[in-house]
Amino acid sequence: MKHHDVIIIGAGAAGLMCASTAGYRGRDVLVLDNAKQAGKKILISGGGRCNFTNQKVEPHNFLCGNSHFVKSALARYRSSDFIELVERHGIEYHERDHGQLFCNDSAKEIVSMLMTECEWASAQVQLRTDIVSVTKTVSNDSWKFEITTSNGDFSCESLVIATGGLSMPKLGASPYGYKLAEQFGLSVLPTQAGLVPFTWHAEQKERFEPLSGIAVPSTITAEDGTQFSEALLFTHRGLSGPAILQISNYWQAGQGISINLLPNESAKDKIELALANHPKQSLRNTISHWLPKRLVETLFDEALLDKALNQLGHGERDQIAQDLNEWNIVMNGTEGYRTAEVTLGGIDTNELSSKTMEAKNVAGLYFIGEVMDVSGWLGGFNFQWAWSSGVAAGMAV
Repeated sequence: MKHHDVIIIGAGAAGLMCASTAGYRGRDVLVLDNAKQAGKKILISGGGRCNFTNQKVEPHNFLCGNSHFVKSALARYRSSDFIELVERHGIEYHERDHGQLFCNDSAKEIVSMLMTECEWASAQVQLRTDIVSVTKTVSNDSWKFEITTSNGDFSCESLVIATGGLSMPKLGASPYGYKLAEQFGLSVLPTQAGLVPFTWHAEQKERFEPLSGIAVPSTITAEDGTQFSEALLFTHRGLSGPAILQISNYWQAGQGISINLLPNESAKDKIELALANHPKQSLRNTISHWLPKRLVETLFDEALLDKALNQLGHGERDQIAQDLNEWNIVMNGTEGYRTAEVTLGGIDTNELSSKTMEAKNVAGLYFIGEVMDVSGWLGGFNFQWAWSSGVAAGMAV
């Protein structure tokens, strides 16, 4: 049985970040993963360009049962620290809307950077290795974890779990981290798909499927009042786009969402102005100046659209304005983990130290990244949590 100071299960963003951090401190580190390639989720993220962090990262950008939990790690390893690392490796990047940072070339550069850092820090990464069992033995206040794998047996004093959540099972996502946490007596909060598109009910699908491919600016509000203003995209299966992915984190099955198709504008004022200036113009032509014609013809009844503005009663105009500024709709569900970018829920952060990520009741056992109950908004926040939590544990193991 080969002994290491630190063993990390999971060669993703958090695991590799933790490995190099611990390695630079002189720790003997081994990373184990059953994948053929490290950082698989990094490689496909951001359309292959990897939205690796955000210029402005704040605790309110994260969902967590304990809202204070993320503050310590985020304050000690900031997005500016990771940007500095990216620049040191000569990776060119650009900023998009809302402070999102992407590689100019390819997400492969981020994986290559992390692997290079591990190499420089003398942290070993062993792929194609299945974990068979993990046990902990304690004697005279000292302990060790014993890990049986398909590729040899290992032991360590510090065991870090960086196995991610359930999103994107095609990339090897599994509930392994949750099961291990439960094995050691930690509680795991219910999980669900996050940052995920919505799906239509059958009758909605028939009506809205022809709009597939149309994207419009929107402001979307969840029942709890949370609101995001970004693009809304109609798909064959339902609704997607950044605004929908963001709001999905705040949505529960059966709840409605309110969609404002004219964000920052009063539909009522626009209709009244059009009535004053072009009273004989049809409603169809009026609204088609503001929104794609196909969307207009799907949202409103044809007889109504054919009316001239001066033929519409007060009540009709008010209802049209409300449908444009507050289109309330109840979706069938989400596309689930298959396309979800994150997993909501996971290991209860009340069981972990916010400074070191160590389990409060299991000395030497650490959890980092998506496996715990921390989920960031769309826009590089989940990667920043991987970097920050990875460094927090890497400094402690």
